[in-house]
This record gives sequence, structure tokens and C-alpha cells, in this order.
Amino acid sequence: MLGSFRNPSQPSKKQQQQQQKQEREWFAVSFKPENFIPGLIIGFIFGLFLDLTKPTKNNTKRNGYILGKEHQQQRAASNYSDEELKMVLVVRQDLKMGAGKIASQCAHAATGMYSELMQGQRSLLRQWELCGQPKIVVTCKNQQEMNRLKEAAESIGLPTFVVADAGRTQVLSGSKTVLAIGPGSKASVDSVSGKLRLL
Repeated sequence: MLGSFRNPSQPSKKQQQQQQKQEREWFAVSFKPENFIPGLIIGFIFGLFLDLTKPTKNNTKRNGYILGKEHQQQRAASNYSDEELKMVLVVRQDLKMGAGKIASQCAHAATGMYSELMQGQRSLLRQWELCGQPKIVVTCKNQQEMNRLKEAAESIGLPTFVVADAGRTQVLSGSKTVLAIGPGSKASVDSVSGKLRLL
């Protein structure tokens, strides 16, 4: 009279087979191309929308900016909505670079700044684009003056970018050739660079 005792909480073999069959049917229905592809497209569009509406948040130190300065720059960017923005490119005179070298270094500064703004200040970048992306090229005497300008710009919340040359042609490797200041309001940028000579 020894019979097998079955735990009532465990499903029988037949119940297990039915459950596995239901799972296979659900899986087969879920991954049909007519269901999967529209879901993939909707997910992509939704993700793109979220990416464009939220600024990136980065708590690490990046290129000399700490989070406080990034917050200060974002706050300053929101104040520019009705103002015309500009960028100033400051070229060091003591390096005696030729016209072509200066042009390429200024291009590096503008594209470097653009790339940084894409990472965390897209609204400022969009506003600058709507103004026509104005850029002014001025000169400074040497590295010390460039450093002072950079500190002054960052202290009032303006973004900065410094080009360090690779040293393949006219200047030594690592030479700081051009400082980009802004984009920012004309008044803010001029308060830092307004007394410098045009190139």
C-alpha cells in the first residue's frame, strides 16, 4: 500500500507541458516581423526623443570643468534665449604661425567647442546656430595672457576650449595655439575679450 505521494504545490507533468506549450506560442506570436519591426521603430524614435530633450548629466571632472561650472554654463545658456550669441577665437601671436596654420588651428578650436557643446549644452548650441554661428578672431601676446583669458571666461560661466597642437609643422608638440571662448552673449564675451586686437 505504499503509494507515491505528490506535493500539491508542484505542477504535474501534463501541466508543465501545457505551460511550456503556451510559452512557445507566446514567443512565436511576439516575434513575428509584423509585431517586432514597428515596435523597434517606435522604440528608436522614443529613445531619440528622450536623448534630444534631456541634457547629458556627467558627474566626472571633464576638461577642467567641474559640475558646478557646467551648471553655471547651462544656467547662463538659458539666459541667452533672446540675445545674439558669438564665439571668439584667441590666437597666440608669440608662436608666429603662418596664415594657413592659424586658419587650421581656428577650425580645430571651433569644431572642438562644437563637439563639447554637443555633449552637454545642446540648447546653447542650437541658439548659437540660430544666430548664424558668428565667430571673431582676435590675438593675444602669449600663453600667460591666454591662460588669464580662459580663467576670466570660465569664472563668468562661458565655455572654453584650448587647442593643443600635434607639432607636425610650425610649432612644438603640445603648444597651446588657440583659445575658443563662447558661444555666449556679446556682452559676456566682450567683457573677457573686448580689448583684444582683431587678427
